[in-house]
Amino acid sequence: MSLDTLKNSLPEYAKDLKLNLSSLGRETVLSDELKYGTFLASAYAVGVAPVVQALSAEVADKLSPEAINGAKAAAAIMGMNNVYYRFVHLASAKDYGTLPAKLRMNVIANPGVDKAAFELWSLAVSAMNGCGMCIDAHEAELRKHSITTEQIQAAVRIASTVNAVSAVLRAEQAAA
Repeated sequence: MSLDTLKNSLPEYAKDLKLNLSSLGRETVLSDELKYGTFLASAYAVGVAPVVQALSAEVADKLSPEAINGAKAAAAIMGMNNVYYRFVHLASAKDYGTLPAKLRMNVIANPGVDKAAFELWSLAVSAMNGCGMCIDAHEAELRKHSITTEQIQAAVRIASTVNAVSAVLRAEQAAA
C-alpha cells in the first residue's frame, strides 16, 4: 500500500482529502525528511491500520531507519505528553503546573535524528492531539532552529489531512 493506494481507498465524498494528499505529497517547502517524517508521525499518532500501512510503505525508501524511528518516537512520546500537558494547561487548579511531571521523556533530548525534525514531527502530532501548551513549546523550539512559518504550516496541513483521512476510513469501516 502507498499514498496512491490510500487516496484510492477514500470514498468520493472525501475527494478534497484525496486532492490534499496529492498536493501535500508534492509539497516542496519541507525537505523530504521533514515531509515524510510528518506523514509517518501523523499516521502513527492516529493509529488507523490502513493509514499506517500505506504511509509506512510510502516512506520506506524515502527515510533513513533513524528518521523512521524518530517519527514513530515523536508520535509515541506526544501521545503521552499531549494528554498530560493538556490537563496541566486546562485544569482550573494551577498548582499542577508547579509539580514535576515524573514521566520519562528521554527521547526528546536524544531523538536520534536532527532536533528540528523531531520537534516538527512532535508539533504536528501535538496539533492533532489538541495540546496548546505543547504546540507553543515545540513552535518556539522550531523558531530557534530557523524553521519558517510556512514550514510549520505545511507540517500541520499534513497532520490535519492524515487525521481526516484516518477518520473517514475508520467511519467507513464502522459502517461496513
